[in-house]
Amino acid sequence: MARLLESVPNFSEGRRPDVVRDIVAAATASSGVRVLDWSSDPDHNRSVVTLVGEPEAVLEAVKAMTSRALRQIDLRVHQGSHPRIGAMDVIPLIPLTGLTMADAAAAARRLAAELAAEYDLPVYLYGEAATRPANRDLSRVREGQFEGLAAVIGKPERTPDYGPSLVHPTAGATAVGARGPLIAFNVNLDTADLGIARKIAREIRESGGGLPAVKAIGLSLAERGQTQVSMNLTDFRRTSIGEAYRAVADAAKACGASVVESEIVGLVPAEALLEEAARSLRLSGFRPDQVLELRLLDEQG
Repeated sequence: MARLLESVPNFSEGRRPDVVRDIVAAATASSGVRVLDWSSDPDHNRSVVTLVGEPEAVLEAVKAMTSRALRQIDLRVHQGSHPRIGAMDVIPLIPLTGLTMADAAAAARRLAAELAAEYDLPVYLYGEAATRPANRDLSRVREGQFEGLAAVIGKPERTPDYGPSLVHPTAGATAVGARGPLIAFNVNLDTADLGIARKIAREIRESGGGLPAVKAIGLSLAERGQTQVSMNLTDFRRTSIGEAYRAVADAAKACGASVVESEIVGLVPAEALLEEAARSLRLSGFRPDQVLELRLLDEQG
């Protein structure tokens, strides 16, 4: 069985297409790595890349991307609606085939140490790679963002796992972690009132007593005159895409707003969409292998 590791680097640039393409190209140039998807959002001022390959190849590709991101992104002049602490903001590693979560966590620790040593960069571990319980939650690591990190990075509870206890002047810090697959799911609202989006996010996220396995924040989409409830569904079997969508739509209606559209950022497991289709259509006894393309892929091994 092939050993396949997935990584979904998020870097803080979504408005300069030439810079985004150059950073993504660093991954495509790495032998043994496939870039499956990448997308940028100008309001977030952020790009998300999905790549997969043998563990060694993936780590080399991510390091190459980080090198280019640090050369071309200056957080002192960066503005965007999405929380961030770094130019190469977050690097999750996800075990696919032939690897365990422990393997991914070990790879994350190695990558974090190498990035810190090579670029004099403070690096935090999160998720299943975290060395401190509080840092399992990425939002805890990013608390205060780039602008607030300098004031707290020297405190014991905010000391980086690797690298200096000083914010990199232009690149900030980076979070490297290990986790399972998640779905990045956004719902856009027909209101520019950020307070409404934030209120809905507080209501529906698990930490606020809302939906299980849902993380949510409210963001402004200033260029569109809209707001967004941006979610990470960390276990779609506990809360499906449809359940998350309906929760946002119902909460928005109660606030006098409505949904304009929704979007999936990056890739999504087929099972998550099939499960929602089966639920919406009330299909009895539906199986994923009833999908023609999935059956063909299975037959082809």
